[in-house]
Amino acid sequence: MADETVQAAKAAKAVLRRHLKAERASLDGPGKRERDERIGAQVLAWWRRTRPPLLAVYWPLSGEPDLAETYALLAREGALLALPVVVRRHAALAFAAWTPGEAMVLDPMGVAVPADLRTVARPPALLVPCLGFNESGYRLGYGGGFYDRTLEAPPRPYTLGIAYACQQTLFDANNHDIPLDTVITERTGLA
Repeated sequence: MADETVQAAKAAKAVLRRHLKAERASLDGPGKRERDERIGAQVLAWWRRTRPPLLAVYWPLSGEPDLAETYALLAREGALLALPVVVRRHAALAFAAWTPGEAMVLDPMGVAVPADLRTVARPPALLVPCLGFNESGYRLGYGGGFYDRTLEAPPRPYTLGIAYACQQTLFDANNHDIPLDTVITERTGLA
């Protein structure tokens, strides 16, 4: 019976992921760019207040908020940036130093990483893209568990989930899930 419950929960999350991907894919054109700009302004304001010595950002996939303009502004203001790197399945993420505009290549999973891979220590602050999130700050990702494994080892970095407001949804967190410190959407007021 317990195995059936676990399978039912996995199936429900798979359906939710498909729904959230479709919802995000429907955001396109000028409206999406405006949302991205509002999210980016909040990230920039947060960085100006906190100034972490290294900030992990992300390369947008599948309609995730594109913060490329914000990353360029951060770099111009002196922020040191890093991108996540998948080392292998079922492992924590590694991080590579990154400067906007440098040459990129696709890793075996199809994610862009710096062509000149300069690995750095885990940053003290991470922007974490969310497929979905709930009111308790738990993130629904694509199911690979890379961010959860990255966050479980101390010291825990400060996490800013990045999502569109329409991606807030109801779901139960698993016992291995780790809540984000905050979630930034185009409607939040961190700036």
